[in-house]
Amino acid sequence: MIRPRNAEVGSRVLAAAAAEIEARGYEGLSMDRVAEQAGVAKTTIYRRWPSKAELVVALIGHLRSDVPFEPTDDPRRDLTDLVTAIAANLTATPTSLIADLAAAAAREPRVGESVRALWADRHRAVTAVVAEAQRVGVVLHDVQPAVLVDQLVGPLYYRLLVTGEPLTPDYARSLVRSVLGPEESR
Repeated sequence: MIRPRNAEVGSRVLAAAAAEIEARGYEGLSMDRVAEQAGVAKTTIYRRWPSKAELVVALIGHLRSDVPFEPTDDPRRDLTDLVTAIAANLTATPTSLIADLAAAAAREPRVGESVRALWADRHRAVTAVVAEAQRVGVVLHDVQPAVLVDQLVGPLYYRLLVTGEPLTPDYARSLVRSVLGPEESR
């Protein structure tokens, strides 16, 4: 009989991996130290995540799941809520962790492929919301939906990793206004 996985163990391992990456970077990530910090055997980690790269991908997936996205019939509100939630999640996550995860995705092909696959569904869902916004006249038709999504999310990472300026809810809303234009009075 196979024993079901303990969600608490997974959470402890991911928290330990995040702390390890924050302290030592991706290159310095040690499965031994993660196991020790999480209070589990190294074999427990390797059964779930056979490599350091796969553990990092799981960590990125865990961070992504903190930003829910459930589209409604109001594309402007959906996009505003999404950009605001991404900004809040990035603000709550240590910048060094985001930087190291991005660097790991750039340096390690397997991590990069997994990260892109992990975000592909989300990107498609957001792009569909943008396409709906175009259909109802909220977004200009000559804008490619995928490019608009980049215009909404890219500045958050730019501020976080380059300028260091705050990612406030007001900034998130101003991004949406700058991309979609002002909301028309009804």
